[in-house]
Amino acid sequence: MALSLEKQNRYRAEYRRRHPSWQPATEVYEGLIRAALRPQSAVLDVGCGRGGVLEQLGEAVAFPVGVDPDLASLRAHRLPNLPRAVARAEALPFPAASFDLLLCSWLFEHLAAPEQTFREFMRVLKPEGQLIFLTPNATSLVAILNRLLRPLQSYLVPRLYGRAEADTFAVYYRANTAQRLARLAERAGGALDQLQRVPDPSYLAFTPWLFRLSCRLAQITPPVHLVGAIRKESGHGSAA
Repeated sequence: MALSLEKQNRYRAEYRRRHPSWQPATEVYEGLIRAALRPQSAVLDVGCGRGGVLEQLGEAVAFPVGVDPDLASLRAHRLPNLPRAVARAEALPFPAASFDLLLCSWLFEHLAAPEQTFREFMRVLKPEGQLIFLTPNATSLVAILNRLLRPLQSYLVPRLYGRAEADTFAVYYRANTAQRLARLAERAGGALDQLQRVPDPSYLAFTPWLFRLSCRLAQITPPVHLVGAIRKESGHGSAA
């Protein structure tokens, strides 16, 4: 019954076969990053964990840095030479205007105080720098079910997804709609430049018939993921 990553990826491959123009959110995310990269870009992966997109980007990133609040994850990072530090997103240990790009995947949903965090993002970005993100859509069926079933999370997560409950973190969904992202960006001194809504029926595909049902639901319910870019506006100084 557990929905392993391998099983999810098989369903994603089947969904792409049926919808050839579809890309998984992770591919859309990586594509936005590659389009924004320049030869000397300084890039900060916020909430880098044990690895992630910096592994795929490899030498395309001239100056990569990672931060995460979990020391154990940083010690186990799959890029052993990556400069990295223990830090929370709302208190980044870098001078103002340090980075050309900030990368955030699966982070926004965990922000208890997104206003403060977005101000910090804009502070460390250079003018015209970009924050590129991948996050769940709070209005999607998957996110709604996650909120409804939160009291059972410690029981359901290991059984449904094969992950230890300790590998999950509190979710708030306070920065997880298009309208909310636009407001947060504007208040912090940025602008929501790009936003793509990406469906993915694999999250509820515990059985073949549930996958078929999820494919139908994907046509009539809000997409699971939001992928986009927020630009720090030129002339905006460091946020206080």
